[in-house]
Amino acid sequence: MKNQTTVTEFILLGFSSDPQMQIFLFLLFLVIYLITLGGNIVIMVVIRADSHLHTPMYFFLFHLSFVDICYSSVIVPKMLMNFLAEHKTVSVNGCITQIFFILLSGGAEILILSAMAYDRYAAICDPLHYVQTMSKGICVHLVSGAWTIGFFYALLNSVFALKLHFCGPNQINHFSCELPPLLQLSCTDTLTNQVVLLTSVVVFASSSFLLTLISYIHIISTILRIRSVEDRRKAFSTCSSHLIVVGLLYVTGFLQYTKPSSVSSVVLDEMFSIQYSILTPMLNPIIYSLKNKEVKTALRSILEKFWFLS
Repeated sequence: MKNQTTVTEFILLGFSSDPQMQIFLFLLFLVIYLITLGGNIVIMVVIRADSHLHTPMYFFLFHLSFVDICYSSVIVPKMLMNFLAEHKTVSVNGCITQIFFILLSGGAEILILSAMAYDRYAAICDPLHYVQTMSKGICVHLVSGAWTIGFFYALLNSVFALKLHFCGPNQINHFSCELPPLLQLSCTDTLTNQVVLLTSVVVFASSSFLLTLISYIHIISTILRIRSVEDRRKAFSTCSSHLIVVGLLYVTGFLQYTKPSSVSSVVLDEMFSIQYSILTPMLNPIIYSLKNKEVKTALRSILEKFWFLS
């Protein structure tokens, strides 16, 4: 039996080995990251500063912005460092730690989006009981539950990943550590890991998706019964932003974590990951601010006060 060398670090191959392309990609993703941070921080500040936005919908939007900052920050800073580094390495434990925080942030985001769908259902389908249904205590419990479930989802998959043995090769065809590409490098059997990952994703994502789907079936049914065209348009406008965000996240994230390894494509994997972990956190504040009159009004008011004081 041949001696097996234990791998202690991985090499992240990223997008390209061309130095000029690396500089271009560094600048591109740096701009995306700064827009992500700036946009989400602005959303959080505006919601905190304007008392008119102290409602359940904006409470969830505040926490969605916070999750987006966490999600992007788990991936992009390390990726930016690798663009400029000669040796693009990460330790095995460091890789699994990054996987844990990616799963935690992604899980929390999906559940907060489901809570936002339930909030829109309560506001449109049962407006008379909205204040009781979406009380501050319930909103806090929903956000706390999102982080708690996301934590156990991430912990479950990370603990099983820690039991894997890596003996080579040690090159990850990705720009960050994600579980599907990591499992392909294991020297030990990964059937248990694949079953745990698939089961947890299907149970976790399906329950979240069903809650969102059922909420929007009721919402659309209620909106179509509204006689006033103006009221119908207003009701749709409050939901369209959320539907765009949910669609972008669910489609790419679900495909990435449930597709068989036999149909794996490096380019496809990286495109999916860029969409749900980098572009979605950047687009969320843009989508919600551009399509939300209340946010734009509050932002304009804050800027006018700031301009007046200066």
